[in-house]
Amino acid sequence: MMASFSVNAQELTWHTDVNKASDLAIKEKKSLMLFFTGSDWCGWCMRLQKEVFVTPEFAKWAKENVVLVELDFPKRKVLAPELQKQNAELEQMFGVRGYPTTWLVKPSKQNTKVAFERLGSVPYIPGGPLAWQAEASRVIGKK
Repeated sequence: MMASFSVNAQELTWHTDVNKASDLAIKEKKSLMLFFTGSDWCGWCMRLQKEVFVTPEFAKWAKENVVLVELDFPKRKVLAPELQKQNAELEQMFGVRGYPTTWLVKPSKQNTKVAFERLGSVPYIPGGPLAWQAEASRVIGKK
């Protein structure tokens, strides 16, 4: 299952299945960007989406550098049980204590199990997409 939206003719795909997203990231030699969000109740999550993730600058950066994964913890929307389980396991694995939380990781496959090398976490940063991207690029080792 994936969600996508257009940003000034830039189509961004947000994956919800971390295994499929990991396979794609490994194939394309990109990092994963894990976005832990409360999509229908978290004000800071909505602000990060509006100020950064739905901008043309972010769309260009994301297409070049990462595979996007949304890990949602909604209050009103009901997720499939397997998605709830996956998101809860990843929330625990990464020690998420609040939303939004964004982790940049490098996935690898060990047999059929996905492992993640933690590159770093990027919080909400005031200043729009360029300020956020500068920090995210530093974390993944790109200029």
